[in-house]
Amino acid sequence: MQGTDIRAMVLEVVDELSRKYDNLQSGSVLQEASRRLPRRDRSAEQALLTVFYDLFRTGYLSWGHDLPNPNPPFFHVTDLGRQALALRSRDPANPDGYLAHLRARAAIGPVTDSYVTEALNTFNTACFKATAVMVGAAAESLVLGIRDALVARLHALGHSVPAALNDWRVKRILDSLETMITAKKGTLPVPLFERFEANWPAFTHQIRTARNEAGHPVTVDPVTAEEVHGSLLIFPELATLAKQIEDWISKNYS
Repeated sequence: MQGTDIRAMVLEVVDELSRKYDNLQSGSVLQEASRRLPRRDRSAEQALLTVFYDLFRTGYLSWGHDLPNPNPPFFHVTDLGRQALALRSRDPANPDGYLAHLRARAAIGPVTDSYVTEALNTFNTACFKATAVMVGAAAESLVLGIRDALVARLHALGHSVPAALNDWRVKRILDSLETMITAKKGTLPVPLFERFEANWPAFTHQIRTARNEAGHPVTVDPVTAEEVHGSLLIFPELATLAKQIEDWISKNYS
């Protein structure tokens, strides 16, 4: 099993046992997880131990059940961990499930895919500043995809291309795209325009803000695990919306 497979399996075991028992113990989780390993040798067992203790390091699990039982082997699931368990099949804590969910929702290109994959790797090793930068880059690749589709459509229609669409600053490209798409409100399908109007500015702002904070080192911890977790959770929705807008531009923008 790969590390991501073991991680998904351990989360599954934690989820199952937390539903059955009020007090979790490391031995119970490790015993059940080891039973599900396809092979039992030292290498596999050490991989299991590494993944399990990584969940403590990255804040999904924490030692202790309550004050009378504050030490190992007792442990509990943190707020971040409960979020991951609630969305276990597609949470960033489960990279394979997350990527499968994202790829099913939107046909992302190889550049976007590579940045998201690296964002998941950094997130699951608690490198949250790096995660913010990678998710921001992935979001920018979506923006540039829409820009390229719009430029191609304008050329096909014989229209001039606004200078802002070719600017090196993504903020100017974003503003120009938003203005030009909003101007076509009357020709956009109503549900698509409503999603664009409500979600596009909010999603891109949240992701770009986290990326900018991480990219301009003013404090030791410019972004938190919760912020980048949120960025990763909304990214599939942003990618889906970007694909729908891109398809509409290619076929219907006039």
